[in-house]
Amino acid sequence: MSNIKEYNDLMAFHPGYYVAEIIDDMQMSQAEFAKRLGTTAKTISQLVNGNCAISKDLAQKLASMLGISVEAWLNLQKEYDLKVMEIKEKERIDSQICIAKLINYSFFVNVANLPKTKKWEEKVINLCKYLKVADLNLLKSRDFLVNFRSGISDTTEKNIINAQAWLQTAINLADNLRGNKYDAEKLKSYLPEIRSMTLEKPEMFMPRLHEIFEECGVTFVLLPYLKNSGINGAVRWFNDEEVLLAMNNRNTYADVFWFSLFHEIKHVFQKKHSMVFLSADKCFDLIELNQMLEYDADAFASNCLIPPKEYKEFLKNQNITRSSIKEFAQRIGIHPGIVVGRLQHDGNLGPDCYHDLRPHYKIVV
Repeated sequence: MSNIKEYNDLMAFHPGYYVAEIIDDMQMSQAEFAKRLGTTAKTISQLVNGNCAISKDLAQKLASMLGISVEAWLNLQKEYDLKVMEIKEKERIDSQICIAKLINYSFFVNVANLPKTKKWEEKVINLCKYLKVADLNLLKSRDFLVNFRSGISDTTEKNIINAQAWLQTAINLADNLRGNKYDAEKLKSYLPEIRSMTLEKPEMFMPRLHEIFEECGVTFVLLPYLKNSGINGAVRWFNDEEVLLAMNNRNTYADVFWFSLFHEIKHVFQKKHSMVFLSADKCFDLIELNQMLEYDADAFASNCLIPPKEYKEFLKNQNITRSSIKEFAQRIGIHPGIVVGRLQHDGNLGPDCYHDLRPHYKIVV
């Protein structure tokens, strides 16, 4: 261990550094100095090499022998300790810059009002505080907020870091919105009204959607998409009576939005407290879930939006044309874009066929 600590332009001088200089100036060995001081040669060796701190007893002996006050020696030790802490903190922050560079900081400026800055050290400090972590490296852990599958290469470290950051952002925003206790029966009773909102524009249905979720004890958070997170939606329980349903507003075609919303609602109904449900891109390695719960959520969303019996009859008895799609959608009380999206997903229409019937929402969050 050295009696000088250095990191970049920071330097910390251990009191033993000055003791070593004094011993040299007095032209005596450490052993002789130790005898005159009334301590052991081992103690002086540890001191001059920066391996031990100056105690009050040692400070008093040095003061008596050298005429330098006790306070001066103790202050040297205090200043050294503080400078070492500063160096360690600088090293710790610098070790997190590589993680901060994987995160789109401007997202948090816009969503969480974090201060604008070009300094990476400040970005690290601001992100740690907002994401409620002591070290951004914790976001790399596959089981920090979500249990990610292991042994599969599709999920990159960047995906994991940003997925955790997006989810924590949703949790932070939910903390200011949580209120009523979750009421499953009330939420079920509102499903027909929520479904009917597919015929409205976002500026009409979004306020009412928030009202319904709040009344049912579901904290609904709509966020912008965080680059590289791969996350489109999430459901997380805080306790037996409080649940978060979070979604992002990326690529918000009407059919995608409503399918995703009903999918997440089903995860709320499933009420798996120990799980965090994430809806993610196909290229993203999802958390390790019981796949039956995912299939169940998909089926729930599909069947709520388009009743399976009516859909089957439509495919059986109709030629799929623009007019037949509109007529079918009107008959079942849903936006034709949702029918188009379902037909495309099932392979009954080409990916660009009647694409103009699928409105693209501009949801401001």
